[in-house]
Amino acid sequence: MGQPQLLPPSIDELIPEKHLVRVINTVIDQMELTTLIKEYKGGGTSSYHPKMLLKVVVYAYAEQIYSGRQIAKAVRENIPFMWISGGNRPDFRTINRFRSEKLKGRIQGVFTEVLEYLIETGYVKLEHYFVDGTKIEADANRYSYVWKKSTQNNKRNLQEKVRELFKKIDEVNEAEEAEYGDKDLEELGEESEVDSQKLKELAERLSKKLEEESDNKEVKKAKKVVETEYIPRMEKYERYEEALGQRNSCSKTDKDATFMEMKEDHMHNRSLKPGYNVQIGTENQIIVGFSIHQTSTDSPTLIPHLQQLKQNLGKLPPTWIADAGYGSEENYLALLAERITPYVKYSFFEKDRKKHRKISEKEKYHLRQFRYDEQTDTFVCPQGKPLFFDQCIHDRSATGFISEKRTYRCRDCDGCPAREACTKSKYGRILQFSPVYENLRKQVFDQLTSEVGQKLRSRRSIDVEAVFGLLKGNKKFRRFHLRGLNKVEVEWGLLSIAHNLGKVAAF
Repeated sequence: MGQPQLLPPSIDELIPEKHLVRVINTVIDQMELTTLIKEYKGGGTSSYHPKMLLKVVVYAYAEQIYSGRQIAKAVRENIPFMWISGGNRPDFRTINRFRSEKLKGRIQGVFTEVLEYLIETGYVKLEHYFVDGTKIEADANRYSYVWKKSTQNNKRNLQEKVRELFKKIDEVNEAEEAEYGDKDLEELGEESEVDSQKLKELAERLSKKLEEESDNKEVKKAKKVVETEYIPRMEKYERYEEALGQRNSCSKTDKDATFMEMKEDHMHNRSLKPGYNVQIGTENQIIVGFSIHQTSTDSPTLIPHLQQLKQNLGKLPPTWIADAGYGSEENYLALLAERITPYVKYSFFEKDRKKHRKISEKEKYHLRQFRYDEQTDTFVCPQGKPLFFDQCIHDRSATGFISEKRTYRCRDCDGCPAREACTKSKYGRILQFSPVYENLRKQVFDQLTSEVGQKLRSRRSIDVEAVFGLLKGNKKFRRFHLRGLNKVEVEWGLLSIAHNLGKVAAF
């Protein structure tokens, strides 16, 4: 260690020729990063170049270093980091600011530039698109939950307390009684919604009333309760409702995170944790597209994911392969509208595929066991009784999609020996049937069971699922380190870029 050297070695000589850090350096050097560079307006203290910071952060994610302080430490002590940073030593605040602020809203563009390089060099051909999703835990307290129903109930109870309080002091509001008669005050009427703004206005009116009647104990008590208890509580419930939006839950620590069941906890512990639903599409284990969602189910994420990919690339791969979690009428129609061939399973595909399997007692009276007669437009149940057309209904999904369904009713269920197993309704067995979905299901079944469909189905498990296994298992990325939907998107984008360039280095 103490042996002197005439000339100090060059750091470049210490980096192997095909090292991952060289691949990252080469690819990012070819990128324009116009939108990112525009963020640096010049003037004041010289800034670190965004290309250098991007190289450092991407290489850090490739090396399983996700903490800003650990990245800053690596830049000072680790030879590949010293090389790719060009001797610069950004501190952890600079690194975190770059991730949280500069890349926010721009990571999809940066990711797309890397993807375009992979397309040009032949690593990605955009032929087959394998889609899957996984839940990643948020950087939030597991017990910081806010539930929509609880918030609504608490707010409703508070509004009732407010009304009761002001009914008690009606006798001191002589001027209001003369104007409104026997009705409640207009802003606190039974039909109106009590919010924090109305409570503040009423607190001001009580203050004016106290100026006129300073010894009125009832008004004093009401004013104190409104200002110290009711207004803060109402403001809290309003904040919760704003954060929840259309969701049923959120976290106080990270308001964009939704409580959902994590895949790794499914078999051992079914408790809910704050997290995000991450959707990716791959080809040859290279991530071609990604999107972050706040819903726990996969089906509603497919169309937003498709739109994000189209916005990034301007075109879409011609075949999409996914599991049964995405098989819905809305998704099939959306894919076909984009001239995409869907190799997307539906919920009963595996059972339909096994034609000679033994049917369980639970399935014996399922819709799929009822025979449809096109000539008479009737269904026939396993007991041989007909179900006649009743009415058309329009079913609206959580995403707003409207599906037309036809209902069929059996008029001869009385005395049937299978009635208890078939239906609990006192009106007899009723079926809902969507002709559009049934035609789509038959079309998809033929595609999935074809020779091409079988090969693509078998490839899905070694393409997209293998990527999740690599990122969550080998890279140990099971929890986000940034908070908020936009910052989480940045973090997954950096991880995706690092993964893709790692594949290039391996190839």
